[in-house]
Amino acid sequence: MRPVDASSLYLINGMGIETFFQYIIAGITYGTIYAIVAIGFNIIYNATGIINFAQGEFVMLGAMTAVTLNEYMPLPAAIICAVIITMAVGALIETLFIRWLKNPAVLRLTIITIGLSILIRETALHIWGAGVRSLPYFTGTAVTTISIGDVLVSPQILWVIGVSGIMVLILSFFFNYTLAGKQMRACASNSNAARLCGINAKNMVSLSFILSAGIGALAGCVVCPITYVQYDSGTSLAIKGFTVAILGGLGNSTSAIAAGMILGIMESFSIWIMPTAYKDVIAITLLLLILFVRPSGLFGNAETSRLKEF
Repeated sequence: MRPVDASSLYLINGMGIETFFQYIIAGITYGTIYAIVAIGFNIIYNATGIINFAQGEFVMLGAMTAVTLNEYMPLPAAIICAVIITMAVGALIETLFIRWLKNPAVLRLTIITIGLSILIRETALHIWGAGVRSLPYFTGTAVTTISIGDVLVSPQILWVIGVSGIMVLILSFFFNYTLAGKQMRACASNSNAARLCGINAKNMVSLSFILSAGIGALAGCVVCPITYVQYDSGTSLAIKGFTVAILGGLGNSTSAIAAGMILGIMESFSIWIMPTAYKDVIAITLLLLILFVRPSGLFGNAETSRLKEF
């Protein structure tokens, strides 16, 4: 066996191989979060043709509600109740602001979701104030780590990746093997044809809001111990999730996972060469680049994109 050159353990500018993998783990963690938010965007886009800019607020709402409920009940019960409450909020929003509209333009619906995002954020400020809050770590504390090779990983990161992976598997099963999932896919392909087949498209839209709200709330609860939460934390997540949705190809949830990994790892390595304060520039730059160069996304089909009404 060829002896290992000690210098090969170091990468550019003195970055150790352990540090390199530490950045990779951090990138995968944040990429997973962005992918889950992007999947929420895609679910509603596929069912309605609109981009729900209130998706990030569902993440914030779920985490904030869980933090409050955890003062009165155990953590698992608080998370379950927070997810259910956020799903109810999603259903209420769809019923009050979307359902009664007859043949609304996509632009009108998009502006409504922007208004809802502002409304939810300001309501959260009124209820919880501007303070930063957090849930306790699901396993151990903030300083607890698990060694994977030479890399130290927080157990909460494994929770984030594990829960997100299970959510993706459940969603995949739902859309491919359940009647409601197939009906939602039919509405996404052609809502008029789906109506002629007896599918209630309005109910599918309601279901899409409930699903995306629940997914966002659960993601918010899982990442809350790491990222903390406050009334306006949903805005940045919405931008990252939207960037990932566009990068992967709007409406394609499978590609959103790969796109989330790309953005997460790019952000993770960006703090190696620039101050952390500029980390968000990566997402905005990537969003502008993909919109100018390839609007259908890295994994999207330009022909398919043209078939969308948007």
